[in-house]
Amino acid sequence: MKIPRLALLAALLPLAAVARPLTVCTDANPEGFDVVQYNSLVTTNASADVLMNRLVEYDAASGKLRPSLARSWDVGADGLSYTFHLRADAAFHNTDYFKPTRKLNADDVVFSFERMLNPEHPWYKTAPSGYPHAQAMQFPKLIKAVRKLDAQTVRFELNYPEATFLSSLTMGFASIYSAEYAAQLLAAGRTADLNSKPIGTGPFVFKSFAKDALVRYLPNASYFGGKPKVSGLIYAITPDSSVRLQKLRAGECQIALSPKPQDVQAAKSDARLQLLSTPAFMTAFVALNSQKKPLDNPLVRQAINLAFDKSHYLKVVFDNTATPANLIYPPNTWSYDKTVKPYPHDPAQAKRLLAQAGYPNGFDISVWVRPGGSTLNPNPKAGAELLQADLAKIGIRLQIKVLEWGELIRRGKAGEHEMLFMGWAGDNGDPDNFLTPQFSCSAVQSGTNFARYCEPKLDKLIADGKRTSDFKARTKLYQAAQRIVHDQALWLPLAHPTAFALARKEVAGFAANPYGRVSFAGASLK
Repeated sequence: MKIPRLALLAALLPLAAVARPLTVCTDANPEGFDVVQYNSLVTTNASADVLMNRLVEYDAASGKLRPSLARSWDVGADGLSYTFHLRADAAFHNTDYFKPTRKLNADDVVFSFERMLNPEHPWYKTAPSGYPHAQAMQFPKLIKAVRKLDAQTVRFELNYPEATFLSSLTMGFASIYSAEYAAQLLAAGRTADLNSKPIGTGPFVFKSFAKDALVRYLPNASYFGGKPKVSGLIYAITPDSSVRLQKLRAGECQIALSPKPQDVQAAKSDARLQLLSTPAFMTAFVALNSQKKPLDNPLVRQAINLAFDKSHYLKVVFDNTATPANLIYPPNTWSYDKTVKPYPHDPAQAKRLLAQAGYPNGFDISVWVRPGGSTLNPNPKAGAELLQADLAKIGIRLQIKVLEWGELIRRGKAGEHEMLFMGWAGDNGDPDNFLTPQFSCSAVQSGTNFARYCEPKLDKLIADGKRTSDFKARTKLYQAAQRIVHDQALWLPLAHPTAFALARKEVAGFAANPYGRVSFAGASLK
């Protein structure tokens, strides 16, 4: 029997990458695609990380900033000005709802920041909940002006020097939008389309979104970083971790994000799969709303910390793949204060503190939790039930309320919760990436401070730490801030997880990220 010539040729060719769609099983719906309005990692990964670019990016592998939409930048000697020189080859997406007439220029950078910073800007009030990250990072106070010097040059003028300014520009909320598209939407009275029909300069182009089902993207053939190696990108929204694993094994998706520890163990013995992992720059915690009684009493918050058996929690929920969290960020973070002693598991002392606070018979309270698992909470139901059982031993009657992820985030930012299972992932390894968004007074207003704690001394320590570039001085200030957070027991710190992702063996060019961000620009299927 003769073998057809084309079949014979194909058989002799080495295994190579094939341009076909990449399907990623994700854990929740994005809140939207106008990333500046939101603060969840799920939304960042569905918008900023696939559709957008920023002036600068943080390279997780090297731990350094790298050029992106800005090919270079200059910093003034006084630290009060940053001049960015834009690349000339960055094009905005061409879709059926927007046809750009020009490439990215300085007008787009000015628009992207003015809409968040200037209350008089016509776009400022189009975000129903404001701009949580810009407000939490105190950008309206920090940035004096964003000026166009010429078509390819932009200067940021600051009111005071800030050591974290450049690294903050790597965060999702600092993504650059098309001023031309925004003007088109404003003129048509369709400003809400920016959230549902996004336009960016990133490696993928938005195609469609069906809630609880799929987000579809097309490769950006004009991407300045090179056209992606897959013919499309699909986010298959699958809240149940076990179902994500099943879909991965069946070939319905090629990558599964946020697997449970048990799924990680199961994947190790499956020859079709590969396990991707890295220590995560993240903290899982229960936020204690200090504005709600009886959590306004630090003795009550301390009692909750003492009552919880963290080692048992880590074993049941994380299968010992995470390390215990004692402070707000991981121990390998510079400025971590090793002298602070963690709260021991001491129910007897917890009961004494409750009595001292005026609650000898305990009280009723609720905790909110999401339905599906994630990297920061692989098994929400089990974790909430463990907390419920431990608090019952000291007389606290805990009601567990399960809220869909988008509702939980929205209402949590409004401060409606009493206790809330939450997690935080830093974007660039700087301690301030935890401190300002979670414990500053401005973050109470923006909603990212889930402890709802505003105290002048703590706020000043955080602000002073950002304003000096002296490493030793920053370390001293941040250690003092950590001690206040610990002594006030604003969180019940839970765990520093390992960031895992599962992939089929044919996937190449994708890696787990310590900050929880995703990049599929270089991913391919063999």
